[in-house]
Amino acid sequence: MKQEVHNISAVATVRIQSKYDPALASQVLLWLKDVMGLEDIDTSGEREPFYQLLKDGQVLCRLINVLQPGSIPEKKINNTKMAFKCMENINLFLEQVKKLGVPAEETFQTVDLWEQQNLTSVLICLQSLARKASKFGFKSIGPKEAEANVRQFTDEQLKAGQGVISLQYGSNKGANQSGINFGNTRHM
Repeated sequence: MKQEVHNISAVATVRIQSKYDPALASQVLLWLKDVMGLEDIDTSGEREPFYQLLKDGQVLCRLINVLQPGSIPEKKINNTKMAFKCMENINLFLEQVKKLGVPAEETFQTVDLWEQQNLTSVLICLQSLARKASKFGFKSIGPKEAEANVRQFTDEQLKAGQGVISLQYGSNKGANQSGINFGNTRHM
């Protein structure tokens, strides 16, 4: 009988890999294709084509420039396949998505994409960016984000509110301390 060796790292990697959602990847790839005008990309959502499209960071940087023209100067986007240059592209993308409003907890680390450690977090980041696309005049995917509803009150309105006792504070009508036996012994 063959004995399997399990270590915590391998188990964690398998668990992370299992969370990859091809349906979400397909939706994100279709959005990329639509927004960027990409012609011949595989939108099936399978891991390998998804990774191959994004691994060098060039598509990601160009996506930022489509959403916000001039955010990443074209000369800063590295066209080589050298590892550190590709990772620089990914870092440029990550810096810009934070500026575009993607929360830090929805971004990913460079190695998550470059070393295929967590493609699910890459998907989450792209989905979050796609939700923000409507702010830049593009079709968005996912739930519509809430818009700010800032209200301005006059001093008179604020003072009127201070005199109102809310029912949330409760009521003490009929409250007394009868029946409180603090410090008293219980007689049986």
